Amino acid sequence: MSTADVERGAAAASGKTRGAVANGYRFPGNYQSQFYYDPGASAEREWTSWIVPLVVMANVAMFVVTMYINNCPGHRNIYGSCVAGFLHRFSFQPLRENPLFGPSSSTLQKLGALEWDKVVHQHQGWRLVTCMWLHAGLIHLLANMLSLVFIGIRLEQQFGFVRIGIIYLLSGLGGSILSSLFIRNSISVGASGALFGLLGAMLSELITNWTIYTNKAAAMLTLLVIIVINLAVGILPHVDNYAHIGGFLAGFLLGFVLLLQPRLGWSERRNLPPADRVKSKYMAYQYIVGVIALVLLVAGFIVGLVMLFRGVNGNDHCHWCHYLSCVPTSRWNCRN
Repeated sequence: MSTADVERGAAAASGKTRGAVANGYRFPGNYQSQFYYDPGASAEREWTSWIVPLVVMANVAMFVVTMYINNCPGHRNIYGSCVAGFLHRFSFQPLRENPLFGPSSSTLQKLGALEWDKVVHQHQGWRLVTCMWLHAGLIHLLANMLSLVFIGIRLEQQFGFVRIGIIYLLSGLGGSILSSLFIRNSISVGASGALFGLLGAMLSELITNWTIYTNKAAAMLTLLVIIVINLAVGILPHVDNYAHIGGFLAGFLLGFVLLLQPRLGWSERRNLPPADRVKSKYMAYQYIVGVIALVLLVAGFIVGLVMLFRGVNGNDHCHWCHYLSCVPTSRWNCRN
């Protein structure tokens, strides 16, 4: 990998493919379990999760298509022989080129990887969306899909496929926009911007529904530790932390708008005397914060897209922001 190449994930790689993977979601899938959530706070139904499994299947199918088009045995390669040659045209690029067991960089570019020049100068804005359905390799795919299952299924069961689907897609778009504003000389693929959006939505959901949680300190501490660890992984070279941050911010704001829970006593109001009934479904602060978040979200997308298609380089306006995606050490140089 050329050292400028970027992957939305968590470890460095070599070859001409995105650097590594695994967005680091090491936490139990029952984060929003009854241990934290007051079961009497809401009587709303639990949804059947189907959009998350559908997204997982779509990503797997896209990876299969990617490997079919890649056709490693059909091209000469200076890095050596294809890996798992018994898979024939589905075999992987040499590990020296792509240690993640995946396709070549040129194949990812052909199928819609995020690339600033093509988005801005060749009017291929669709790459802002298609890049989140591509993966640098089998390891990258497995890490992202396992993370999506742990995070997404529980959220979808609680809030439904429409809201979680919107958060997933818009967070992925937000991550792509911020990534394109700061990274110009490499391509990026992966669903981690969307995954970080779900993580951000979990945080805002906890904040806006604060009154219905029974163990607030434990829930907040657990989630903050997870967020810090995952964002810290992004300072490694070849990891697109701008996509992580952009997706997280979009999901965080969307959570205030879409993941509201009724206030305590709302579901039991019909069993109470009129004088003791709760008058409104949500608290006043939930409405206020939701409106503010929606305004910030819309403004952020508009400003980001305008800056992007005008060719604005985010690094010219924020000279320290490059440290958000890579911190140089004695072991690596972020410029190389």
